[in-house]
Amino acid sequence: MTDATTNASRADGKTPPTAGKKPTNWASEIWQLFLLVLAVLAVHSFVAKPFYIPSGSMLPTLLIGDRLIVSKFPYGFSYLSPSINILPEIPGRVLGSLPDRGDIAVIKSPRDKSDYIKRVIGLPGDTVQMKNGQLWLNGVAVPKVAVAPVEVLVSANSDCLGIDAQARTTGDAGKAICRYPTFRETLPGGRSYLTIDLAETPQDNTEPLIVPEGHLFLMGDNRDNSEDSRFDPALGGLGMLPIENLVGRAEFITFSLDGSTTLNPLSWFAAVRPSRHFINLNTQSE
Repeated sequence: MTDATTNASRADGKTPPTAGKKPTNWASEIWQLFLLVLAVLAVHSFVAKPFYIPSGSMLPTLLIGDRLIVSKFPYGFSYLSPSINILPEIPGRVLGSLPDRGDIAVIKSPRDKSDYIKRVIGLPGDTVQMKNGQLWLNGVAVPKVAVAPVEVLVSANSDCLGIDAQARTTGDAGKAICRYPTFRETLPGGRSYLTIDLAETPQDNTEPLIVPEGHLFLMGDNRDNSEDSRFDPALGGLGMLPIENLVGRAEFITFSLDGSTTLNPLSWFAAVRPSRHFINLNTQSE
């Protein structure tokens, strides 16, 4: 009976269905993919996202090629929080809180909404000034102590360029390095970190600047090579940053690459900086 039924169905030109195999439900597959993309965007927008360091403005704390995790929720959320800028400009923050002085924050430039990473120096109401390369906060000099120079090995993505060129030299191993004059600053509250001060520059002396309500004053740790709140946005700086432009807080370095990667997978391992992984950026002393 079975053979007769099979032969009959074949004679009709129909192929018997394969047992256990179901046709692909493309509508369901597309819906699942959409939900996955939505979940990734939600995490990037409201929980945490990866961040890549493209410049040397935060040397010596952050090197070009460092990969970070940035948490999105510590300061609350604004219209710039979503990873895709689709919201209209809305003042203020939801569940907002101010950063601590010394936090390393990822922000959106008021000029073009591109991502920057800087250190929070001044909070609303603070008076910030630079005098002969020393930071003054609310009329008091922030302690600045010279420490051993920081040495950064010259690599494909890290070289002493521009004003940093004077730091280029040869290290004890005979390799080219950038040897930076380094100083430790300690903010009120005890947050301590390293800065670079290479030479006398116009930004080493500023007028006293009062941080308005709803704004922040940020600076790069590489004081002679950072476009920050010391400069007006019209001149390429940040100016006083509206709190809406806060994106998140840098938490830790996951890993770092020296820029020498190629299409050869073996180069990926050789490019890893072995000493720069899982570094906490929120310790009292950096």
